[in-house]
Amino acid sequence: QVQVVESGGGLVQAGESLRLSCAGSGIIFSINEMGWYRQAPGKQRELVASITSVGSTKYADSVKGRFTISRGNAKNTVYLQMNSLKPEDTAVYYCRLASMRDVYWGQGTQVTVSS
Repeated sequence: QVQVVESGGGLVQAGESLRLSCAGSGIIFSINEMGWYRQAPGKQRELVASITSVGSTKYADSVKGRFTISRGNAKNTVYLQMNSLKPEDTAVYYCRLASMRDVYWGQGTQVTVSS
């Protein structure tokens, strides 16, 4: 059974940092791309950052220079280091793991940034 589990969300003040973690298990095919998406109330889900199996990264313009995505040493793990958080970063953050065949989503973790 496939599981994708995120952790690390919480309530912080503007300017503070959080580190999100994601671990996938039970996945048979190799994961080619891992990413973080977020969805704020009343808005569409959007890409925050992604990283491929060869280390290529992509970031939303709104988080460039503040967020860093990285792969963990364990298989199918990915992190999102979020610095200088802003109230507009408040959202549910989702982990997405993609193989050539399937896409897996986590259940989401809430990040709330107070001003």
